[in-house]
Amino acid sequence: MPLPQVVIVGRPNVGKSSLFNWLAGRRIAIVDPTAGVTRDRLTAPIQAGDRFFELTDTGGIGIEDQDNLTEHIERQIQAALDRADLVLFVVDARSGLAPLDEEVVRRLRSVSVPVLCVANKCDSVEMEPQALEFHRFGLEKLIPVSALQNRGKAALLDEILKRLPKSDGQPQPEVELKLAIVGRRNTGKSTFINSLAQAERVIVSEVAGTTRDSIDVRIEQDGKTIVAIDTAGVRKKKSVRSDIEFYSVSRAERSIRRADVVLLFHDSKKSISQVDKQLAGYVLENHKPAIFVVNKWDLLKKQLKTGEFADYLRKVFPSLDYVPIAFITAKDGKNVQAVVNLAQNLHKQASARVGTGDLNRVVKQALANQSPPLRQNRQPKVFYTTQVSANPPTIVLFTNGPKLFDPPYLRYLEKTFRDQLPFREVPIKMYLRHKGHTETAATTAAAKRPRARKKKEPELWND
Repeated sequence: MPLPQVVIVGRPNVGKSSLFNWLAGRRIAIVDPTAGVTRDRLTAPIQAGDRFFELTDTGGIGIEDQDNLTEHIERQIQAALDRADLVLFVVDARSGLAPLDEEVVRRLRSVSVPVLCVANKCDSVEMEPQALEFHRFGLEKLIPVSALQNRGKAALLDEILKRLPKSDGQPQPEVELKLAIVGRRNTGKSTFINSLAQAERVIVSEVAGTTRDSIDVRIEQDGKTIVAIDTAGVRKKKSVRSDIEFYSVSRAERSIRRADVVLLFHDSKKSISQVDKQLAGYVLENHKPAIFVVNKWDLLKKQLKTGEFADYLRKVFPSLDYVPIAFITAKDGKNVQAVVNLAQNLHKQASARVGTGDLNRVVKQALANQSPPLRQNRQPKVFYTTQVSANPPTIVLFTNGPKLFDPPYLRYLEKTFRDQLPFREVPIKMYLRHKGHTETAATTAAAKRPRARKKKEPELWND
């Protein structure tokens, strides 16, 4: 049974997103004094005692969006209201009643579910009388709270639970796969999400920077739950002009960290930029399985073959030569499901564990095929190898001296692991330790790679 839906609505700048984060217990929505920051629907599962419900944050009602996205925002608000079992109408006790509050109330008159009036910003008991003027709306209950000062949370949750359906469902099913969709602006990330969800789940627009928050969209497929995380388009740091953009970039990075697989989106008509390299570097740094997703391929396939574009990507990202490449047209849904299937396969690879015996046999054969070169007049040796973790696969080699192994040989071992073990398309963490010491003496092979001389980037076209 689906979870009951509790939807937060109100005019701009009454603290809806602060309330949302407060009830969710973590920072999900961007909170900023700028009006109209929230555009898409944001959701989070909430547990209150032994009961569960899903909380939804929405954009401000009655604002004219500066990027002419008002109609899109309104559709998202209405979609949330259509699914609601309970509405939290949030008002600002500090600034008092405003004309836009009246407009929100008029809109809520047609809602057939209970509506609670939540007077936010009642930071002290002395401020609570200021909230009494909102009784004029004639709503069932007025609840003074302060998300900032953590006041009134228990009372609010108690009133919410009283009004939710008795058959309130169970916790949401365990998530099988978390996908982070990242890339530059206007690469089609939100279009991909909507195609996957088969609904207008997030706003799609030609306006650069439409998506601001990182939005979790739960999708049920074949009895499995997938969470697709839509992120804001990333820009160069020097181009970030506001706090909103800064927080958007920060949340995109956080989405990469909490994802099982990262989809690195590229627009087929544009060459690889410094931003793309920074994102790929962040994915590599966090050892996340990834897929290069080349979107809008229908616009370029007559001019270029997939193999040519793949070669281009391999030259630009030599450290990610194991990352698979997918060519899609998200707008038409072409190859969208194939990308998800590939992501599930990568997650399976990253979750695999190899027995110590099999792993040592692979290392022994690798040493026999190509011995490590002498260093400091000593022969590097590997005594024992074991996998200590998965997601990412983490392999520890006990040696007679980690500093005896040079970077090229470590890359050779890493390639051997990828070829011989079930980690062909995912990153591998490799640690070297001295057999007689406890401290880690080397990090991953990637961390030991020498800086390459800057070369002229391969080009297929000009921007």
